[in-house]
Amino acid sequence: MQSPYKKYIPLLLIIAGCSFNSCGQEIKHQVKTDTLSKEWNQTIPGNFSGQTKSVMDSTRLDAFFKSYPALQNYAGRVRDFYRKRNYAFAWFDDGRLIEQAGNLSNRVMNLQTDGIYKTVPYQNILDSLIHDIDFKATKNRPDTRLELMLTTQYFVFAKLAWGGMNALVSDSAKWYVPRKKVNYNDYLDSLSKSPTKRLSAGEPVYRQYELLRGFLKKYLALDASGQWSTVDYSALLKPGDTAASVVKIKIRLFKLEDFHGDTLNNTYNNELVTAVRQFQDRNGQQPNGLLDKATITALNVPLKTRIKQILVNMERSRWLPVRLNGDYLAVNIPEFQLHVYHADSLLWSCKVVVGQSVHQTTVFYGEVKYVVFSPYWNVPQSIVLKEIIPGIRKDINYIQKHDMGIIGYHGKIPVVRQKPGPENSLGLVKFLFPNTYDIYLHDTPMKSLFGENSRAFSHGCIRVVEPVKLASFLLKNNPEWNAANMDEAMHSGKERYVTLKQKMPVFIAYFTAFTNRNGLLNFRKDIYNLDDHLAAMIVSGSGEY
Repeated sequence: MQSPYKKYIPLLLIIAGCSFNSCGQEIKHQVKTDTLSKEWNQTIPGNFSGQTKSVMDSTRLDAFFKSYPALQNYAGRVRDFYRKRNYAFAWFDDGRLIEQAGNLSNRVMNLQTDGIYKTVPYQNILDSLIHDIDFKATKNRPDTRLELMLTTQYFVFAKLAWGGMNALVSDSAKWYVPRKKVNYNDYLDSLSKSPTKRLSAGEPVYRQYELLRGFLKKYLALDASGQWSTVDYSALLKPGDTAASVVKIKIRLFKLEDFHGDTLNNTYNNELVTAVRQFQDRNGQQPNGLLDKATITALNVPLKTRIKQILVNMERSRWLPVRLNGDYLAVNIPEFQLHVYHADSLLWSCKVVVGQSVHQTTVFYGEVKYVVFSPYWNVPQSIVLKEIIPGIRKDINYIQKHDMGIIGYHGKIPVVRQKPGPENSLGLVKFLFPNTYDIYLHDTPMKSLFGENSRAFSHGCIRVVEPVKLASFLLKNNPEWNAANMDEAMHSGKERYVTLKQKMPVFIAYFTAFTNRNGLLNFRKDIYNLDDHLAAMIVSGSGEY
């Protein structure tokens, strides 16, 4: 069956990882197949049809890179670009710089607004060349040195802002997926097609990047203002209360764009309740509208901490697909949510339970191939050693009481599986996407855990609160699997595999800062402590690109 990735243009991707699989066993780096690598290596389409009258001498390229040796790594791409356009100038039209040149220069001069703490080579020279051209006569001939500097700096910027740090960095950040490969020559061609098109229009990067970039600017401005004093917490504040601290809280929530009322009023009024609920929801808390200790603690998180969170997740966004053209699933581990999409449209979401910090859910890409009704649970050897054997020692009837059976031995260790049924740890249905981490989605008899706000309880696999709805979605192209047939199969007590007619992409993601569909910035706790390592490389500028 053809992979659903064949229809994705372009394909790039998500995620980060961990060291133990769903069954508590040590994992290995995922093997990337040749087919998947080819699918990942699609380019952004672009057709150039700009001005062709004004051309440069091709020998000027050699002289340019001899003068600016720190840019030599980009010489091949620049030569490629101009060879395809017969050495026609790309940044000049009728002797004048196009708007695009100023856009690029501004981005290069202000890389921190793109979350990049590096200085590009010859940044000051680019600035000087742009400045000088502004003061020259209007009937200029194109400046070849400025032209080549702009094109080369475009490729430098593209690598930093859109490509991100290299695979060694993403691997060290436990991001075990194929990295996107984009032909930025093609994208530059498409930009050059229209002199009025802005550099930020349709950038070749996952949509969250630009959304987070907008919030980065706001948080940098708030931090620069230096007005971020601690909000005091002495007692639980309730609606109707009046206190001096209420004014501070209203001001804080106004700056964070949650509160839009009178910030001088010290009454805990309905406007503040609404604002608190929104803030709590954005921070993954129970939106009860109460100014409890957890809410005040979140309000007092330093701006620099939030800025680092935004930076880290902008970098992760650089490694993702630009867009997808079909149905797919995405689990965001820190959010404890499964999201079901069609292209860029969110169809529905539901709660999930993910792995504990000691049994982390691996972050990777897979394709759901099977829906398994009334599944057996083949108990992982690690759980047999840590839980089953001690249980048997305490109670000789432990196996029978848990509807389990010993079906063999691996050396002296029993091979145990749990029978299908309502008490099975996988519930009544599981969803398999074969992978080296032995991670999958499944039902669970422990429904109460979905009532918890923080849901990291599993051995690594992902428990879904709405397994019947997910099964219906995955089998929507199988007309024989209606609601009655699925219900019968789930309660038959007999394991049954159903192969999907078309595999379903599934992304296991790790985002601790993201913008939701209402345009609100969300933060979540870094439950696997994956942010700090990457943040340190970004802020220090030590990450390799």
